[in-house]
Amino acid sequence: MDRPTHREVAAGTPADRAAAQLREDPARVATARDVLPVDARPGLDRLAQLAARLLGTSGSQVSLLTDVQHVAAGTGAAAVGTSGPLEESLCTVTAALAPGQALVVADAASDHRVRDLPPVRAGIVGSYLGTVLSDDAGRPLGALCVFDAEPRPWAPSEIATLQQLAGSVMTELQLSALLHRYEDDRVRWELATEAGGVGTWDWDHQTGELTWDEQLIAMFGYEPGNFGRTIDAFNARLHPDDAAWVGEALQAAVDTGGEYDATYRIVWPGGETRWIHARGRSLVGPDGATARILGTAYDVTGEREAATLVTRVLEAMPAGFYSLDRDWRFTYVNAVAERLLQSSRDELLGRVLWEAFPDAVNSIFEDRYREAVRTGQPIAFDAYYPAPLDGWYELRAWPSPDGLSVYFLEVTERRRVQEQADHAARRLALLADVSAELAGALDASTATAHLAQLVVPELADYCIVTVVDGDGRARDVGCWHRDPELRPVLERYAALRLDAMPSDSPAAVALRTGEATRRDGAEVRQLLAPGEARELHARLGSREAVVIPMRGRNRTVGLLTIYYDDGRPALEEDLATAQEVADHAGLALDNARLYSAQRQLAEGLQRSLLTEPPEPDHAEIAVRYLPAAEAARVGGDWYDAFLQPGGTTMLVIGDVVGHDTEAAAAMGQLRGLLRGIATYSDAGPVEVLRGLDTSMTTLQMQTLATAAVARFEQTPDELERGLTRMRWANAGHLPPLVINRDGSVAELAEWNGDLLLGVDATTRRRESVITLDRGSTVLLYTDGLVERRDSDLDEGIHRLRETLLELADRPLQALLDELLERLVDGRPEDDVALVAVRLHPQDRPRPPEAGPTRVPPTVPADPAG
Repeated sequence: MDRPTHREVAAGTPADRAAAQLREDPARVATARDVLPVDARPGLDRLAQLAARLLGTSGSQVSLLTDVQHVAAGTGAAAVGTSGPLEESLCTVTAALAPGQALVVADAASDHRVRDLPPVRAGIVGSYLGTVLSDDAGRPLGALCVFDAEPRPWAPSEIATLQQLAGSVMTELQLSALLHRYEDDRVRWELATEAGGVGTWDWDHQTGELTWDEQLIAMFGYEPGNFGRTIDAFNARLHPDDAAWVGEALQAAVDTGGEYDATYRIVWPGGETRWIHARGRSLVGPDGATARILGTAYDVTGEREAATLVTRVLEAMPAGFYSLDRDWRFTYVNAVAERLLQSSRDELLGRVLWEAFPDAVNSIFEDRYREAVRTGQPIAFDAYYPAPLDGWYELRAWPSPDGLSVYFLEVTERRRVQEQADHAARRLALLADVSAELAGALDASTATAHLAQLVVPELADYCIVTVVDGDGRARDVGCWHRDPELRPVLERYAALRLDAMPSDSPAAVALRTGEATRRDGAEVRQLLAPGEARELHARLGSREAVVIPMRGRNRTVGLLTIYYDDGRPALEEDLATAQEVADHAGLALDNARLYSAQRQLAEGLQRSLLTEPPEPDHAEIAVRYLPAAEAARVGGDWYDAFLQPGGTTMLVIGDVVGHDTEAAAAMGQLRGLLRGIATYSDAGPVEVLRGLDTSMTTLQMQTLATAAVARFEQTPDELERGLTRMRWANAGHLPPLVINRDGSVAELAEWNGDLLLGVDATTRRRESVITLDRGSTVLLYTDGLVERRDSDLDEGIHRLRETLLELADRPLQALLDELLERLVDGRPEDDVALVAVRLHPQDRPRPPEAGPTRVPPTVPADPAG
C-alpha cells in the first residue's frame, strides 16, 4: 500500500483551509506581491535577528504569502529566499487569524492545528509563535514568527514583543516598496530627459575650454574620446555657409555680455547635415568682461516633430514639471504638476510664482531657487509646503538661459512611512539598550541605576524608578527629567513622594494589584499630603502619570512611573514600549535577588568548610579566601593547614572543576577525605594524593580537581642548624612559590604538575623535596589569583612573582592582603584561595604541651619509582 503524500495528510487541515481562504482574495495577493522585496533588505534581516534574540529562540522568519509562501528574511533553520506551498506552512495558519491575534504553539507535535505540517514532522519546529503581518486595510500579507526545535511555553510579554516587531516589519516592507516605486519614477524621468535630446554647453572665454555633455557630443557626431574641448572643435562641425555669422553672433554675446540665440547647420563626418538650435547666456566677471557663456542646444532637424516629442515627454513624466522665465513667471506646467499644485495650467501660465504661492516667499523654496539661478548650478532638496497643498516634496531645480526648470515629486507618504520606521527603530534601539544595561547585572541598584535616563526623553518627559526591597518596602532609586533645570526638583520630589502618598495612590495600587494605572496629574497632586511634596509636584507640571509595575516571577518587584507635561501626548506605542522596559527590568531585578541568594548560599557553604589554620611553634601560617565577583563563579577552591600525628605541619591548596554550589559541596567532600587520610596515616604528600585519588574512584565521585600538598619536616640535626625540609606533590595544580630570606622569589617546578585528581587513580605521582632556611616564606594559591580574560596564565604568574618581590619584607598577614588588592582589586573574576607559611627567623621556645618537633623518617623523593 502506497504511503500518503504530505498534501493528502494535510487535506482538510487548518493549513489547507487557510491557504484556500488566502487565495480567494485577489486584492490581498496583489498587495503582498507589491511589498515583496525585490532584493536583499538588511532592515528585515535585522528585525528577524532581533526577534530571535529578544525571545531567546533558535530561529525566526519573515514570510510573505501570495499564492505561495516567500521567505523574505530569517535566522536559524529559516530558508531565506525560497518559496513553497501555502498548505505546508505554519505561517499560512497564522495569516488566517484576525489582525492582532497570534498563533501560540507550545508543543507543535501535539497541536492539531500544525502537527501534520512538514516542518513539525521533520523536527524543525517543536514550538512556534507567529503574528499576522497586515496592511493598513487589515489584509493579511504574511507572518512574523519565531520557533524552536523543542517545546516551550510563550509568555504574554513575549507575544506583545513579537506583535510590536511585526509593526516594524510592515513599516520596513512598505518603505521598501515606496523607495522602489520612487526609484522607478526617477529612472523614467532620466530616460525622458535623454529622449528629449537636449544637450548643454559651457564655454570658458578666459581659458578657451569648451565643455559639452554626452548628449551634445553625440549630437555633433563626436565620440567622447575625440572631442577637442575647444571652440575649434565646434567650428569644425559648422556648415561652411553658417560658420561666419554663427561666429559673429557668439562674439556679440561676448562683447555685450548678453544672450546668444541661433539656429544653424552642422555637418557630420559622413556628410549628413543636421539643424541645431542653441541658446546661451553670458556670465560677466568682476572686471565687467564676459567670463563664460552657458547654454543649451538641441537638434531641430525635424523641428515640429522634435517639439511634439519634448512636449509628449514632459506630459508623460510621472512627476511634476514646470518652467519659469527670468521674471519667475510660469511658462510651462505639465499635467502632473497641475494635479500636485492643485491649479490648472490656465490659472498658472504667465503668473509670478511668488504671487501664485505666497507661502513660498522667504521659505526654503525661494532660498534654494534663487541660489540655483545665482550660481548657475542645479540643486536638489526636500521641503514642506503648508495648506492648501499641505505636503512634502522632493524637488530638483536647474537654471537655464530662459529661467528655471523644476522637477518635483510629492513624498508625503514616503516621509510618513520613514518617520514611522525611524520611530520604530528608536523604540527597538531603546529596548536593546535596556537589555544591554540590565544583562548580567546581579545587583538591584546597578540594574536600575540608569533606567530612567534610558526612558527619558524617548518615551516620556520625566520618570521615576521604584524598587521593592527584600523586606517589602518600596523606595525610589532613580529619576531623570528631560529639562536639566528641573532635575534637582525631581530628585527632591522622589525623596519625599512615597511617604506623602496615601494608600490609594497610583503607586500603592500598582504595587498591590500588579496592574498599570493612569491618572491625571492634578488628581495625583491632590492625593499628596499638603507640604513640600505637593509643591514640588506642582513645579514639575505633570499633566498625566502612568505607573507601570515591574513584574518578576509571581510578584511585583518595582515600578516604572512615567510623566507627561502639557506639550506631549501619551502615545499607545510609547506606553507599550514602556511596559516592555518594565518587564525587562522586573526580570532583571528578580534575577539579581536570585543570584544574590545563590551567591550567599554558595559562599556560606564554602566558608563553613574553610577553618582557621593551626599555630605551630616553628612557623606562622596565614590563609585567605575571596569569592568571585560573579555569583555564578563561586566554586570549589579550598585551602587547608593542619598537624599530622607525628607533629609535622601539612598545607593543602586545591580547586574543584566547576563553579556553583555543587562544586562547593564536592570541595567539602574532597577536603574531608584528604584530611582523614593525612591525619590517620601520617603519610607524605604523594601518598596522601594517591589515597585521595583511590578514594574518589572507590566512592564513584564524578569530580575532577587539582591539588598541591606540602609537608614541613625537621630532623634533630636540621632543627639544630635552622633548616626545614618541604616535601610536596602536585596533582595538576599551580606550583608553590618560595620567598627566600634575602627577598628573592623561586618557583619550584613547571606549573602543569602531575595528572588531575579523578582521572586515573593508578597514575604515577611524583614527590619533591626542597630545603628551606629560617625566615623563608612558601605561598600556595589557586588560579583565580593570576588568571585574566585578557592575558594568559604565564603572564599572570609573572605578575605574581614581580609583586612578591616588592612585598617580600611585609608581615605575612599584610603580604596576603596587599597581594589580593594589587592582583584582583578585591573583586576577582574567579575564586581565590591562599595559604602561606613563614618559618620563624629563629627557633622559639616551645611550651611543654606542644610536644616534640621530630618527624617520621623521610621517604625517597619518588616513592612510586
